[in-house]
Amino acid sequence: MKIPKRIASTLINALKGGVVPRVGLGYIAVGRTNEINALLHDVSIAEEGGAFFRFVVGKYGSGKSFLMQIMRANAMDRGFATADADLSPERRLMGSKGQGLATYRELMRSLSVKAKPDGGALQLILEKWIDGIRSEVVADGTPRENTFFDAAVEKRIYAKINLLKDMVHGFDFSAVVAAYYKGFANGNEELTSNAVKWLRGEFTTKTEAKEALGVNVIITDDNWYDYIKLMTAFLVSAGYKGLVIMIDELVNIMKIPHAVTRQYNYEKILMMYNDVMQGKASHIGIIMGGTPQCVEDTRRGIFSYEALRSRLERGRFATDDVYDMLAPIIRLEPLSYEELTVLTEKLSEIHAVLYEYEPKITLEDRIYFVKAEFERVGAQTNITPREMIRDYIELLNIAYQNPEKSFPELMGEESFKFSDGDGDNSNNDGLEDFEL
Repeated sequence: MKIPKRIASTLINALKGGVVPRVGLGYIAVGRTNEINALLHDVSIAEEGGAFFRFVVGKYGSGKSFLMQIMRANAMDRGFATADADLSPERRLMGSKGQGLATYRELMRSLSVKAKPDGGALQLILEKWIDGIRSEVVADGTPRENTFFDAAVEKRIYAKINLLKDMVHGFDFSAVVAAYYKGFANGNEELTSNAVKWLRGEFTTKTEAKEALGVNVIITDDNWYDYIKLMTAFLVSAGYKGLVIMIDELVNIMKIPHAVTRQYNYEKILMMYNDVMQGKASHIGIIMGGTPQCVEDTRRGIFSYEALRSRLERGRFATDDVYDMLAPIIRLEPLSYEELTVLTEKLSEIHAVLYEYEPKITLEDRIYFVKAEFERVGAQTNITPREMIRDYIELLNIAYQNPEKSFPELMGEESFKFSDGDGDNSNNDGLEDFEL
């Protein structure tokens, strides 16, 4: 495998720590073909002016966040901007202490495009938009050295901005974008900085915004989703295909102790869901991730809100064996034994590149490892890719540091003693014949 050491190090360290790396996911991606294809179809709809809203549901460590990061990379490759945020006690969809605004700020902080995939792309996007308009003016026959060039650029910018004014809060959004252009054209860094600050939702009072930019509105807990739609429209005018936002850790809404506050957050999800599904939004995709409990719990989860439950609950014909990948909720199934074995091969190669050695662990060793993991009590229903990856990287580390020991010695002989039929061997179903 040809992989830069920097990326190999990021992958190994992140996976050993139980977190999803933000780079190099293509080197370790296995399985999830149906889920990825379903979401890519959604992205193609958004590319043509549509919109989509999906929930990705799976238990802790099952690969929700990994799938969402894969989609983040795919969306950027297709010309979309992306933004992602994890909910927490300080970041919600609604809150009495600015928690909804905190989520918006995190989305803007993580705003990414292919040219700047690590976040913080807002200013780059604004400058690309201005450069694009200047190129249009040149293409229409007004060269840059023409004395009327700046006036022609400004005229076109205001024509494009006016298209946003018909949207909710579009007038103020347009005024801030215009202020950014004025600051950019005149070398006024304070003005451009204030415009970016406003777009990021960092002004705390209307008076402050009025003094800095001449607008009487700021982004708040109540209206931040309207500005997500405005930002999407602006991104399209700047040459991007749209915006895909990913909001993970929905379980933090379920954990809110006050029932009324939980309901307000579920109402926000319902409003966003209806807006997207009814065709009121365009060029936008929303993916939310959570555990089965935080979705299906009828006392505190999303299904406790009847309007959402009736929209999202599985119908009569879909079962655990027959999946509907076109439904609003994508439920992640466990990776197969074969997929996990392929994953261990990829990890072996990346580890060998990072530490510069020739991998000695064979296919038979890796199959034995997967079997041993699934032989653990309760593994069939409880083990997750996160646990297996963490165990395998630990094994690779130990093997690297103890080259004199064989693989069976490193795992311990007990790891290879499967049930002999005298006891409960339900966890070993199908493993005896497992091979690639």
